[in-house]
Amino acid sequence: MRIISGSNKGKKLIMPKDKTTRPLKDMAKESIFNILAHADYINFHLKDSKVLDLFSGIGSFGLECISRGSKFVFFLENYPPVLKILRNNIVNLKYENKSKVINIDAFKINENTFSIDQKFQIIFCDPPYKEKKIEILIKKIIEMDILEKNGIIIIHRKKGDSDNYPKKFKVIDTKSYGLSTFVFGKKSN
Repeated sequence: MRIISGSNKGKKLIMPKDKTTRPLKDMAKESIFNILAHADYINFHLKDSKVLDLFSGIGSFGLECISRGSKFVFFLENYPPVLKILRNNIVNLKYENKSKVINIDAFKINENTFSIDQKFQIIFCDPPYKEKKIEILIKKIIEMDILEKNGIIIIHRKKGDSDNYPKKFKVIDTKSYGLSTFVFGKKSN
């Protein structure tokens, strides 16, 4: 597991020893960033963006965003052994000033979790595959109004999983890579 591109290209990330956490694989991560950079139907610029990385794990997605030019990443994680690894990865890459780790269950976010005017251009949601309440989290994100007008939510799901998303969430693309599916969506107007 490594940083694929940007200022820290090639740097290795510390991996967990247990199998409880499922880090985002390099191939899947590269596919997501290719879609963000080259898809005609997504008007998105990673440079100077603010990112919310839910169920962060070791930070693979958010750290890649910073390496590629994101301004700031909020990492939400609450599994103690992985929190330590996440913090070590941030220090090893010297991203302490470009990130904040919040030790919280993503389902417990509320208007007090971030500053009152905090909005994100990208929200990455990579929950455990067994998690079935993703639509509740998406609904909460929309109600809290923390996604920028043209922002994108990316949800990493097990291939074949189907979730019901709130009507205010417009699915703009579904890409399948091996065993994983990524749903790209945004707030409907």
